[in-house]
Amino acid sequence: MDVPFKEKGGRQKTAATEAPGQQAQYALGEQIGFYLRQANQRHVAIFASLMAEKLTTTQWAALVRLKDLQPCSQGNLGRETAMDMATIKGVVDRLVKRGLVHTAPDATDARRLVLTLTPEGEATVDRNLSVALQISQETLSTLTLAERMMLMELLQKIC
Repeated sequence: MDVPFKEKGGRQKTAATEAPGQQAQYALGEQIGFYLRQANQRHVAIFASLMAEKLTTTQWAALVRLKDLQPCSQGNLGRETAMDMATIKGVVDRLVKRGLVHTAPDATDARRLVLTLTPEGEATVDRNLSVALQISQETLSTLTLAERMMLMELLQKIC
């Protein structure tokens, strides 16, 4: 895959344009992962500063998606929130301890847990929807509307 990088002096190259036998230079500050991590750190900091309920981003995602899907299995909630089984189990366990999610065995498959929001879980989602929208707006605040739309489209394309 040809990943563009900048040469000293600002000239853009790709690994494919290197002379035969010459290795492309790897500069951390020119890698997509470096910028994705920084963008995520910025978003998480904004989220933590504005979300009054002391929820994590993964807990919020689980609550909001569960509100739409309930009742649903823990495995399905994990798939719907792009969390692996170990992560969604930990998230659900913490939400159960906080009294926001109720679990019950599935009537047809005892190995499966069925999740629903408790009344407090429902209220928590309702109280924080406007804050969550504000967090998204703040995260994207340095971009124009067209740039926001483009970023979302490109991220969806690589996910």
